[in-house]
Amino acid sequence: MRTISQTLQWEVFPSDGLPASDRALRDAALEAARRAYAPYSAFRVGCAVRLAGGTVVTGSNQENAAFPSGICAERVALFSAGATHPDLAPTDLALVAVQNGAVVPFISPCGACRQVMMQTEERHGRPLRVLLCGRGETIAVASVRDLMPLWNAPELQPQES
Repeated sequence: MRTISQTLQWEVFPSDGLPASDRALRDAALEAARRAYAPYSAFRVGCAVRLAGGTVVTGSNQENAAFPSGICAERVALFSAGATHPDLAPTDLALVAVQNGAVVPFISPCGACRQVMMQTEERHGRPLRVLLCGRGETIAVASVRDLMPLWNAPELQPQES
């Protein structure tokens, strides 16, 4: 038996204590959430992705009666960024959700979105900083790896004989 230990780290900012560039990204995600099409869940999610060079691409969740044919905000934003700016690496991603007219206390990406976020990070060969923007505070992780600590861990890869 082996024991493997890993340390994860994140920053926690009060909502009014975000740096200006992060506040602008959060606000873009909030605006995108207001444009969500969520007639079934009434859970509106917005995502804003900042690309190298400063361009911001947004997305919102889009639901469909033929569940699960809808798509999450993170994938809308990242796929749109990849389609319109394929050579610009995403550097930061902000995520926010609104329910009953108020920002929810905490939001975190689903597994499918984490997979897409991780592959985006791998594709561009650089970390994607993630801001999980809640009602009272924002949690910032330096890389999607901090949301998926076992992604491609060398210890878990098949060993050659």
